[in-house]
Amino acid sequence: MTSPPRSALVDPVDPEVLHERIGAWFDDHARSLPWRDDPRPWPVMVSELMLQQTPVVRVLPVFEAWMERWPTPAALAAEPVGEAVRAWGRLGYPRRAQRLHAAAVAITAEHGGEVPGTYEELIALPGVGDYTAAAIASFAFSRRHVVLDTNVRRVFVRVLEGRQYPHTSVTKAERDLATTLMPGEGADLDAHRWAAATMELGALVCTARSPQCAACPVADVCRWHQAGHPEHDGPARKGQAWAGTDRQCRGRLLAVLRESADPVPKADLDRAWDDAAQRERCLDSLLDDGLVTLTDSGQFTL
Repeated sequence: MTSPPRSALVDPVDPEVLHERIGAWFDDHARSLPWRDDPRPWPVMVSELMLQQTPVVRVLPVFEAWMERWPTPAALAAEPVGEAVRAWGRLGYPRRAQRLHAAAVAITAEHGGEVPGTYEELIALPGVGDYTAAAIASFAFSRRHVVLDTNVRRVFVRVLEGRQYPHTSVTKAERDLATTLMPGEGADLDAHRWAAATMELGALVCTARSPQCAACPVADVCRWHQAGHPEHDGPARKGQAWAGTDRQCRGRLLAVLRESADPVPKADLDRAWDDAAQRERCLDSLLDDGLVTLTDSGQFTL
């Protein structure tokens, strides 16, 4: 696409224009999601851990089964961590299940079984980082926090900076900019709804590979769109490999254990992966991570 002359590029964007347009778009296009329709703290927390690096379509069935089985932190904390890993299924990155279980134990022991409502209390929980603490405080408690997931960051960098992709990690300048964009106290669009709206715009319209600019409510004031979609000029963005990796091997071993209610012999794990050296390395890492347990009888279980 030919870039327009520099004189045709848009002036700095008025944040109120973004608030009005993106907020109205969200009113009309927001997906009905269980953690959004019922934004109680525990469902929001579970969803935030599950959605890390995992698309909504894969999370939904696991989330629904999880909430039916463990509707409260105390219900999860009462069961062994291996059951959480088993129920995590094929969502990937199973240490997230470990972290969620550890957080449930802490919530039960230290907060009377209720997910705490402040950023400071949330980030003190096991496995809860800056983004997750801000997201839970925002979406479950309507608190004012900058919530910067990948989708939000992509929307901001395209609209305001004219670049295709944000930096690999969040910068101070990026956080400061996001803070200035947050609707003020008493604004028509609440800060937590602004966070949800920008996140949804990035997920559905301003996507990484196939942005739907014709459907974007702010395309006419988007610097990247007005500049003709210039290609990313930073370090190469590498896709995540899967086939033949340790991640795939670990997943195969965990799948064997998930499918058995009883401990399994080593021979069952040996059949799951041909490369013996890689298999042993991955099994050792699963034991080190606490995702797999070696029983007194020499068998393996979650």
